[in-house]
Amino acid sequence: QLQLVESGGGLVQPGGSLRLSCKASGFTLDYYAIGWFRQAPGKEREGVSCISGSGGITNYADSVKGRFTISRDNAKKTAYLQMNSLIPEDTAVYYCAAFRGLFSRCLLPNRYDYWGQGTQVTVSS
Repeated sequence: QLQLVESGGGLVQPGGSLRLSCKASGFTLDYYAIGWFRQAPGKEREGVSCISGSGGITNYADSVKGRFTISRDNAKKTAYLQMNSLIPEDTAVYYCAAFRGLFSRCLLPNRYDYWGQGTQVTVSS
């Protein structure tokens, strides 16, 4: 049974920070690339960041570059998204996802095979 479970979302003021976690079970995480995605109501799912299985390669959407940092701890079977300098446009449900294969096109949702249930992030005064 392969599962990804997100946690760490919540309500934060503009300029604040949150750290999201993605815990894996049922498979060896270091074989898989991990991506973070977000979806606001009425919007398409958007790639935020992704990281290779070893953690050696990372990519970021232009909208979050310089503010968000993706990382992973394969021994803990956990990936993270550190979100700083949050703005209201960051409000969305955030999902983590995983795929095994060539590390390419990793900000495209249809690249991924396994998805978590999502965690709500709301940035508001």
